[in-house]
Amino acid sequence: MNPAEAQSPAAIRTALAEQVRRRWFLRDCGIGLGAIAAGSLLADDARGAVEGSTADGPLAPKKPHFAAKAKRVIYMFQAGAPSHLELFDNKPELTKRDGQLPPAELLKGYRAAFINPKSALLGPKFKYEKHGQCGMELSEVLPHTAKLADDICLIRSMQTDAVNHAPAQIMMNTGSQQFGRPCLGAWSLYGLGSESQELPGFVVLTSAKGTSGGASNYGSGFLPTMYSGIPFRAKGDPVLYLSNPPGIDAETQRASLDALQRLNELSLQSVGDPEIAARIQSYEMAYRLQSSAPELMDISGESRETLDRYGISDPKEASFARNCLLARRLAERGVRFVQLFHEVWDQHGNLTGGVRQNAKDTDQASAALLLDLKERGLLQDTLVIWGGEFGRTPMVQGGNDGRDHHNRCFSLWLAGGGVRGGTTWGSTDELGFNVAENPVHVHDLNATLLHLLGMEHTRLTYRFQGRDFRLTDIHGNVVQGILA
Repeated sequence: MNPAEAQSPAAIRTALAEQVRRRWFLRDCGIGLGAIAAGSLLADDARGAVEGSTADGPLAPKKPHFAAKAKRVIYMFQAGAPSHLELFDNKPELTKRDGQLPPAELLKGYRAAFINPKSALLGPKFKYEKHGQCGMELSEVLPHTAKLADDICLIRSMQTDAVNHAPAQIMMNTGSQQFGRPCLGAWSLYGLGSESQELPGFVVLTSAKGTSGGASNYGSGFLPTMYSGIPFRAKGDPVLYLSNPPGIDAETQRASLDALQRLNELSLQSVGDPEIAARIQSYEMAYRLQSSAPELMDISGESRETLDRYGISDPKEASFARNCLLARRLAERGVRFVQLFHEVWDQHGNLTGGVRQNAKDTDQASAALLLDLKERGLLQDTLVIWGGEFGRTPMVQGGNDGRDHHNRCFSLWLAGGGVRGGTTWGSTDELGFNVAENPVHVHDLNATLLHLLGMEHTRLTYRFQGRDFRLTDIHGNVVQGILA
């Protein structure tokens, strides 16, 4: 074609048409070549392409990075912030200074949540005694936990960044104060998969009121939704809409699910969206839950001796004690991560009565769970955690019987799953205000929990919005001193 012909209107229209056809093919044919490539990567992830995968499927059991001490986790989250000074951290000097103003140098740069930092000091409300061969000091309101002192590791030097409930709860569970990050349970399921075919790999049980942080405490964030915690209800269907509606029998339901699965699998192969894999998984899990969940929640077959051990008078009544027993039953059935939420610990006032009642409601059941797991040979590979989102101030609030939020130091305990029992790790100053020895930040705790599950926290990542995310962000060190 000579230059004159190349500039003719017909030639220009032909050239444009060819360009449009090429652009259309590259961009819009099917899902486009670029989208095909992206879809292929997503599909690999959706089918469980996590390092060390042993089988197909996003929830199939996967090999850990190294030999794990713990196979599963039971996390008793005591939301509202239990007072370390009334439960775990005896401070005789604080008792001596009760009613005095705190030292001025202690308050430099300090910001309390609500009270005037210059409020008077408040001594612990309960007596402490040493327990077990290890001589662990625990409050008189924890008599059942005290009997298991040689089995638990008490950390007295916890620290967090947040000073209010919702952000602190979310940070404790997700490693960030921001909404939208995956929680520890979701990361555990993503990294290790599930060993249970009949129940979700991550189950949530709630007693008392709901948590301030809401579903973000057990959500999957930017991970596919199949890794989210599934709340089980105490009354009615364990999971909402689990029962078939009137007129739908088992045969009709199975045929419908099979048709939906075929359609979803075709869509997954074409598009590669991990959420389609999550949808397939959720339909099949819901089908299996129709028989497995009611059986799990029915504790009437447990012996009277077992119920009494947990402090359960009515097997049908919702309570923290009942949830502790359900946690043991879930662990027996191969559930990877069980989280109990019990938000009652926010004692800005009525500290003495509130802590005493809360301890009465939780101490016996927590210890019973530990003892039950131990007797059944499950504690050695079950990691048990008990604690809240921060501690309480050494200064008084609410007249003479309350404490404000305190993020500079607080306590929690661990047991089983590779933890060194009979250990007290870290310490606070004489007033319980600052960490004095071996600080453990939330990121350090999460790095340690993942380590016990056989995962290196810096390698457990998920690419989102152009960068690799992890539970501990860019922080965290494994606390070697608490490992067995």
